[in-house]
Amino acid sequence: MPSNEWPDTQPEGPPQRLPQRLPLRFTGSGSEYFRIWIVNLLLTLLTLGLYYPWAKVRRLRYFHGNTLVGEHPFGFHADPRKMLRGYLLVALLLVLYSAAGHFSPTAGFIAFVILAAVWPALLKSSMQFRLANTSWRGLRFRFRGTLRGAYDAWLPFFLPGLIVLGALVGVPDQEKPPAWYGFLTIGVMLAFFAFVPWVWWRLKKYQHDHYAYAGEQTTLRTGVGSFYGVFAETVGVGAAGGMLIVVVVALLAVGFGVMAGLGGLGRGGGVALAALIGVAVFFLALLAVQLVPRPYFAARMQNLVWSRTSSRAVAFESSLRFWPLFGLTLKNWLLIVLTLGLYWPFAAVAMQRIRVEAVTLLLSVDSQRLVERAGAAEGEAAGDAAGDLFGMDIGL
Repeated sequence: MPSNEWPDTQPEGPPQRLPQRLPLRFTGSGSEYFRIWIVNLLLTLLTLGLYYPWAKVRRLRYFHGNTLVGEHPFGFHADPRKMLRGYLLVALLLVLYSAAGHFSPTAGFIAFVILAAVWPALLKSSMQFRLANTSWRGLRFRFRGTLRGAYDAWLPFFLPGLIVLGALVGVPDQEKPPAWYGFLTIGVMLAFFAFVPWVWWRLKKYQHDHYAYAGEQTTLRTGVGSFYGVFAETVGVGAAGGMLIVVVVALLAVGFGVMAGLGGLGRGGGVALAALIGVAVFFLALLAVQLVPRPYFAARMQNLVWSRTSSRAVAFESSLRFWPLFGLTLKNWLLIVLTLGLYWPFAAVAMQRIRVEAVTLLLSVDSQRLVERAGAAEGEAAGDAAGDLFGMDIGL
């Protein structure tokens, strides 16, 4: 893990003392969260989804309240009714988009343009809502991102869809598109995959450049090249795992085929048995291919992003390791399958603990002094939360 770099904007003067290290702790338990989760699930099903905002508030209050920094927990203060408004708005937009797509390609393209035009603004409002309703030691967090920054960060996500749907409008027979349209779609998708690290970096840059607390505002101090490095490593890990699995599957299929032949099943029976086992192992291999790259990417990206996020007096270190995360992910998947999903809340708590407790907060000033220094700005933070009356949460 790269060592944390403090920003170069520290004021000149006497040498600063070593930073105060505040490790994060998570004190939740699977049995406690299971009771919350099962009630949330039942009420959400009984209300046809309308209870979901209240369920989400209960979940976030539990996870925030059990996440401690320097023995002080976070707080979550959102009003579920505002969240319901956001969810209903998003549901309406998605229904209208789906209906327009069935009506005609032109209507679908117009609906997609409208969705792309309003989505960045909704996401900015959602982030403001989430942070304005999150507190630590009595002070609210804030998100200072601008609307223009939201569009700069999010619109590249919609560009491939705009190109593909826009080109479909000019096709006379959408049921039988010409060959050039297929090549265009493939080319756009390949180009987009090549730019995914750049798009991901822009999104994280927008988020981590605008987190604010107690007069401090963070900055993400890393370039796009480091994101390409993480994505390339993840692809390499997935490819290596896939090649190993192909070899193992081939050897198992041949081995079982030989044993079946020796057992008197005959050539046809041995081939059939080998093929059946090969198919079963192949599908298990597909799960394994998904199982390895995802925790690797999660560990590397968390360490990169948070270890390079800092403000004038605040920084972070993240030391999430791949192998413990991989082992926990494998255990969670197996137990969720064996318990038909009932292990899910225990898995969520375990995953939250390993990721949270890998992070350490570094302060160049005492935490008590930081909070006291922000006392004069507390009205500003409360004003942000009150001003967010017109904001909403859409599940970001």
